Amino acid sequence: MLRRLCVFCGASEGNHPVYRETAERVGRLLGGRGIGLVYGGGNVGLMGAMASACLAAGGRVTGVIPQMLVDREVAHSGLTELEVVNSMHERKARMADLADAFMTLPGGFGTWEECFEILTWSQLGIQRKPCAVLNVNGYYDPLLAMAESAVAAGFLRGAFRELLMSDTDAERLLDRLGLLANGNR
Repeated sequence: MLRRLCVFCGASEGNHPVYRETAERVGRLLGGRGIGLVYGGGNVGLMGAMASACLAAGGRVTGVIPQMLVDREVAHSGLTELEVVNSMHERKARMADLADAFMTLPGGFGTWEECFEILTWSQLGIQRKPCAVLNVNGYYDPLLAMAESAVAAGFLRGAFRELLMSDTDAERLLDRLGLLANGNR
């Protein structure tokens, strides 16, 4: 059962309102469905918008944030639970332990790195939880094309390419993640 979803997303809002609107929609969907949100614990950018929307919809939100970011005053103070850890490495491992599946919204290097690490763990068999990108406004089109290019060039097996799901619709993607989290592969 999809009890908790880890969402990786930007500490910025991007330059188009659809990014924030989508992050808030994901938060509301999670809260409305009773799916707990696990995320990086920030109160900035898409992260903060999503967490606040989830809380406003009655959802449970667990943030995992390194002390160095708490010191920079970016932690969300209204969460159901905020876990403060020592490092970014510890943060990612803890979020992975807490979640049943992973979704990536638009973001930059940190967002991509979190997504890629989870995908690498899947490829290596370290974890078997489903992973997806929500392709908002075509944001992840280049990434998805690069994955296909990696398969064509022989750097990525087709079976490993399938580890990364994608969709343009948040509700449909949540449904798909829920099926996979339930073991209905």
